[in-house]
Amino acid sequence: MFRFASRLPRRALLSATVAGTAVGLHDPQKLSIYPAPVPDVLLVESPSVLEKEIGVVRRHAMRAYADAHAHVQGWVSKWIGVEHAVENRVKAIISPEESMTPGLLYVGVATLTGSILGRNRILPTRLLLPPIFLLASADYFLPKTSGNLSAYLGSLEDTYFPAFAQKHEVAKAHSQMTWERVKEATKSGRERLDDGASSAVDKVQEVTGLKLKETLGWGKETAQEVVEIAKEAKAVVEKKVEEAEKLVEKDVEVVEKKVEKKEEVKRLV
Repeated sequence: MFRFASRLPRRALLSATVAGTAVGLHDPQKLSIYPAPVPDVLLVESPSVLEKEIGVVRRHAMRAYADAHAHVQGWVSKWIGVEHAVENRVKAIISPEESMTPGLLYVGVATLTGSILGRNRILPTRLLLPPIFLLASADYFLPKTSGNLSAYLGSLEDTYFPAFAQKHEVAKAHSQMTWERVKEATKSGRERLDDGASSAVDKVQEVTGLKLKETLGWGKETAQEVVEIAKEAKAVVEKKVEEAEKLVEKDVEVVEKKVEKKEEVKRLV
């Protein structure tokens, strides 16, 4: 019993000591026997108001610069596209079979000549002569290039001004008909003039007995024309005869093949 009694106060004493130690640790008023740890120092950046305003202005400036750069780059890209389109169109209009250096020089000289000729004339003549000389010289010295340019302008007219293009086509048809009539009238007038001159020469020959046609060379020209016509007719006839001979030879070959087939069939039978 004594041993048990002596043990009991010792256990109680130990528990009381631990509890006192715990209470002493949790008491903030009592100092610890160990050194206190050094606290970590955290530096927090806090920009000033001026720095914030400068940052806002800088961001706006950078955004404005990026927008301006993109806008300018877009216009540059469009301009490059326009340059390529114009270059391709010019290459399509200019004919590679025509030399532009002397042709354009001749057209410019002809246009300048029209301007000089109409310098001292009335106002309509002064205005119409240079473009007339320009169009006529371009059609003469650069016919294919002029045709390509006219076709391109016609396509633009059909695309953007269809009503005007229709009226233009009607005007072109009427002008073409008028030109054909003028040519026919000129041709008939020339033939009548030639007939009148020939009849007048015949009468003079009958009255005077002079051989004016032979002197003027009309008889020789007529004889040469007749010879040329006879040669052309002979060539045409020979060509037709050759074609007919070829056709006959083909028909004969076909008939011979058919006869040979019939004979082979009879032999087999």
